Amino acid sequence: MDHSGHGMTMDLPPFTLGRGLQWSADPFFLVACLVGLGLYAYGVVRLRRRGDAWSVARTVSFVIGVLTIGLVMCTKLNDYGMVMFSVHMVQHMIISMLSPILILLGAPVTLALRALPTAGKGRKGPRELLLMLLHSRYMRIITHPAFTIPLFIASLYGLYFTPIFDFLMGSKAGHIAMMVHFLAVGVVFFWPIIGVDPGPQRPGYLMRMLELFAGMPFHAFFGIALMMASTPMVETFKNPPASLGIEALSDQTAAGGIAWAFSEVPSVLVLLALLFQWYGSEQRQARRQDRAADRDGDKELEAYNAYLASLNAHGR
Repeated sequence: MDHSGHGMTMDLPPFTLGRGLQWSADPFFLVACLVGLGLYAYGVVRLRRRGDAWSVARTVSFVIGVLTIGLVMCTKLNDYGMVMFSVHMVQHMIISMLSPILILLGAPVTLALRALPTAGKGRKGPRELLLMLLHSRYMRIITHPAFTIPLFIASLYGLYFTPIFDFLMGSKAGHIAMMVHFLAVGVVFFWPIIGVDPGPQRPGYLMRMLELFAGMPFHAFFGIALMMASTPMVETFKNPPASLGIEALSDQTAAGGIAWAFSEVPSVLVLLALLFQWYGSEQRQARRQDRAADRDGDKELEAYNAYLASLNAHGR
């Protein structure tokens, strides 16, 4: 593809890229966002109608997460991301790290399991099929740290530093596939770490923190590698449109800075969520123990008093 910028204008959207392709707000992601919001709203309404509560905070988190996808894929930001490395990196960071976290904190799988009706004995409906998928061998593999961490790393180095990236950027379908890939990688990486929705991998809180910090340094190194490069490293962005008034190497340096700085955002956000969950888990455990003691009528104390009484009797 020729990204030299000859004959291009800044009237966005759309504008012409390479072989007469017109890039504008992506209808695929627009439809996907609307469908996702609609299904989530349906689940919440269904729960409320039967008298069940659903967290407002979860709803807000999910909606914001979907809106961030719409922001980077269904606005003029998507057009600029096709010709500016820095803008593309903003898209990548949001759709692979921020959007998945917010969507997962919205607990869409938990909502689906609570809202979907049971199919009845011996039958398999949507709820039963979802449970089968969650407990399948396939899900155990793709949510295991031995798979998610290397995949998270390879999605950076294996795409940007190989011809694969330029090939995908050469068509609209390839661009969509790449962005869907970034979103999917973010979801499978953060799903077992956040641990709000049920899944085959349920590590403890300390292990989740270790998984989180195992991938983040490689993300920072990727950004540093872009910032320190002396020549443009990605063919697609070597010749930005002249009308933008930017230089390829400086734009790449900005992209590297964005990737480096953004690695801190999900770390802090997920760490806060884990600490909040950990505290809530300890509080619930303490309440369960208190209720158990109330139900038992302090039998342990009575048994101890009886033991002391027996010792006293034997002493006499």
